Amino acid sequence: MSAYVIARVEVTDWDKYNEYLKVGPGTIAQYGGRFIARAGEAVTLEGPEESRRLIILEFPSLAKAKAWYNSKEYQNAKKLRAGASTGSLIAIEGFEANQ
Repeated sequence: MSAYVIARVEVTDWDKYNEYLKVGPGTIAQYGGRFIARAGEAVTLEGPEESRRLIILEFPSLAKAKAWYNSKEYQNAKKLRAGASTGSLIAIEGFEANQ
């Protein structure tokens, strides 16, 4: 069953964050992941205005999403964004379309 990682990121240092962008996204495919949405135009339809960078990733399973996040490759990339952004990453299991 597919799983999704939703990231909401506020970039505080673009120069440093751009160094992360050279490495971080490349780790996703290694674990079967792919980008569904990546910082395109966002419109708040309800609730407080969302001004953060929004990213949605799809993985083959929740186990693969967790393996990616905990991998040596991603943890090394994550160090590059330390001090360059704040935010949250949430992994959620999808559902079967026929349910």
